This record gives sequence, structure tokens and C-alpha cells, in this order.
Amino acid sequence: MKRIICICLTVLFTNYFLFAQTTVSGVLDSTVSMMAGAGDSPDFSFGLEEYANLRFQSRLREGATVYGAVNLLAAAGISAMGLSAMDLSIGSENFAAAIELERLYFRLRGDHIDFNGGLMRLPFGYGQVWGPSDFLNPRNPIKPDARPRAVLGASAAWYPIDELKLLGFFASPRNAFEMEGKGSKFGLSMDRHWDRASVQALYSFEIPNEIPFADNSSKYGIHRAGLSVKADIVVGFVMDALYTYNHEAKTKLDGLSFSAGFDYSFLGGDLIILAEYLYNGEYSSTSIYTGGSFSNNHYLYTGFTYSFNDFTNMSLGLISCFDDISFLPSVSVNHEMFQGVTLTISAQAPLDRDLFKKDGNKGELGPIRPGTSAGSYFNCNTRVRIRF
Repeated sequence: MKRIICICLTVLFTNYFLFAQTTVSGVLDSTVSMMAGAGDSPDFSFGLEEYANLRFQSRLREGATVYGAVNLLAAAGISAMGLSAMDLSIGSENFAAAIELERLYFRLRGDHIDFNGGLMRLPFGYGQVWGPSDFLNPRNPIKPDARPRAVLGASAAWYPIDELKLLGFFASPRNAFEMEGKGSKFGLSMDRHWDRASVQALYSFEIPNEIPFADNSSKYGIHRAGLSVKADIVVGFVMDALYTYNHEAKTKLDGLSFSAGFDYSFLGGDLIILAEYLYNGEYSSTSIYTGGSFSNNHYLYTGFTYSFNDFTNMSLGLISCFDDISFLPSVSVNHEMFQGVTLTISAQAPLDRDLFKKDGNKGELGPIRPGTSAGSYFNCNTRVRIRF
């Protein structure tokens, strides 16, 4: 572990001194977490976490750039529980630690063609909350601070005219030790932009990869087709949909992940309202059975953000699941203490019918999820973020 850390830091500083156009930046988060436990969880628990994301960028003349990012973590208490399953985590007397390579890729730029290759993010769709089209980097609005994961792959973008982008991409299999390429994904996308609207069309094919008892594999291959639209009319409108066809699973409507919503600002932009609905099919990109985060069908996110001044704002959010009548309300207050340093206090309080009636109707967003015996009634995080 120590050897890996030394190698990564050596690479960072070697790049810094060898290339005059290299920049290093990052964030440092210091977080204190508290939780009121439900079920088999302790009645009260706390956690401490120190997290740093170090990023570097090196330009090689005019046509090439190398990007990289490394996550460094040290945690104790409930914050250390997530590190215990990581192969690179190590223990000490009062903390657990881990290092994670987050990004490492290069970009070659031409007059009308760009090529990217390496460990990078391949984002798709315009959805603000759920992101059905973003099937390579599934989002989870329950954990809004989580950084989208990267994939090992490549992409080539062609810009035949202004505001038009054609993209071809490849992503390696989900199983890192797959040696025959089964499960690899190839695809094409097109983005077209106008003054007040944008449209993206997407198609991807996953090479046949038959895994016994897995919902996201098929001996016939998996097809994905999507459409995403955003428009600035009276309100900011967004629609994002991705259909996954798995012949072996005989997918029909259950292969669809569809979201639609709007945002609107009041009071000169000080108050912003955001609402977005999600239909989540059982075999869709947002389903927990295929790598997503959700197990029911119908969800709604509603949120309000109010800016008191240039330094302080407050956000209220509510995720609702209509299938089992469960809710996850949240509140977050952000204050910029001074330039580059922000204090954030956030809290969540899971709710479902069993919490009030004790009738056994546990909800997906409730204190104790169905099929589990531990959870929480209340979560609170206090974080100081330093940007450098």
C-alpha cells in the first residue's frame, strides 16, 4: 500500500517539474457524520473522514493533454465501514485508509476530431437528477456528493459543423478480469445544439456475456437506445430516456428508464425550483438489478434552493417513491467562509409507513429497507471543503 502511494505521488511531482504546462489542483474535505440508528444499528454512531481528491493536467505542446486524479481517504467510526470492503484499505490504531485511482487518461485534439483514451468518464444525457442515459456512470441522488465512477475505454468525437458532435466510444467489461472481451460495450451518440434546445441520440451494443443468475448479462448481447432533450422555454425542460433490450430476459416496458422534469427561478434567480420524475423498469439502466440504485418503478424528486446572499444558500429536497409510499427528505446549508473554503451542513430523515404505523410496510427509502435489518432514522453531515 505504501509503495502504491509513493509511486502515485512520485508521478504527480515528476509531471509537475518536467512539464512547464502542468497544473495540480484538488479538494480537501473534512467531514463529521452522525447517525441515529434503526433496527440492528447502534442507537447513535458517529464518523470522521478526511478525503482529498488530487488532480493533475499536463499539456504536451498544442495537441495532447494528460489528465489524472487520485483519491486519498482516512476514516474512523461509521465512515470507515465503507473502506473495510476495499482491497487497498489499510488499518491503523484509530483509522482506516485507502487510495483510489479515479481518472487517468489522455486527449488528442485535432481541428475537427478529438480522441480520448484511458480511465475516464463517458457521460450521456441531460438529466439533472436521475440520468437514465448515463448507464456507464450510474447516479444515485440519495448520495449527491458521490463522484461518478470512471470506465476504462476510449472515444472519438467528430465535429463536422458547429454545434454538432458525433461520438464513437468503447468501454471495457464490468468484470476487470474478463480476458475474451465479453461484456465490452461499443456505441455511437449524436449531440445537436441550438440557441434554446439540445438533443442527444444514443445507441450502444454490449457483446454477449452469459453469466449464470445475473440480470445484466445475455448470450445474445444487450442493446441500448436513448434520447435526451433539454429546452429553455418558459421553464427549463429536460427529458432523458434509455431503453435496454435483453432478448434473454424478454424485456418489454421493464427495459425502459425514463425521466422528465423542469426547473424555474423566481425572485431574480434567488429561488430555484427543480422537479424530475423517474420511471424505473426492472431491467433498465437505473435498476438495482443491472447496476443502478432503485428497485421500484415510480419516483419523484422535488427541490428548492434559496440564495440568501452571494455566500450562503439553503437547499430542501424530497425523493418520493410512490410504489411503497416512502420518502427521503433532506436539507443542506452551504456557506462560503472565505474564498476557497466552504462549510456545508446536510441532513436526511428516511420516512415510510412502518415508521408511523408499525405495520410492517417498510419502504425502499425508509429507515430500514426491505430485506435488511439495519438502517437509520436520521443522518447528519458537517463538512469543510477546501479547494486548492
